[in-house]
Amino acid sequence: MIHWGRVRQLRDEVGPDEFDEVVDIFLEEVQEVIARLHQDTSRSELEQNLHFLKGSALSLGFDQFSKLCQDGERQAAAGQGEDVDLPAILAVFDSSKQKFEAELRQNLD
Repeated sequence: MIHWGRVRQLRDEVGPDEFDEVVDIFLEEVQEVIARLHQDTSRSELEQNLHFLKGSALSLGFDQFSKLCQDGERQAAAGQGEDVDLPAILAVFDSSKQKFEAELRQNLD
């Protein structure tokens, strides 16, 4: 669910002092895009929103969430946006976020 090696790599890239801020920005931006997904009932921007979420998720090691976003992005690009299981994708984000927050400190040491 979480690729902790990627998380440690990101911390090393930005530095321990900046890492918490990067995480906060990531989570804030993801929440904004998730809000847009809820408002986009026609799913006209589904592909772009999932593309953004996929990239953000990869940056912070949210592997499973990223893969689901990629699959949904491909479906949307193929004109099958209505078939994307958005509730399942968002549920994986929620569980990934909980796991990330609960296990972050022990996995960075």
